Amino acid sequence: MEFYTQRNKSKAYSLKLYKRLIEEILILKKQPEIGIKTEIESVRGLIIENFILFYEFNQNQIIIHTL
Repeated sequence: MEFYTQRNKSKAYSLKLYKRLIEEILILKKQPEIGIKTEIESVRGLIIENFILFYEFNQNQIIIHTL
């Protein structure tokens, strides 16, 4: 998020992106299987705007690896 704040000289896009990420993660908590399957069997990817959030899940938790 800091990258966009510095590049755009404004926090507006960073805040918008942060809110969007939080919204998508909340949906992911309710429906963890919505992400696309990847080459790694246990890892899924959730497309959020121009990004892919890579994660794993089990009955107890969702582990976010990278965005």
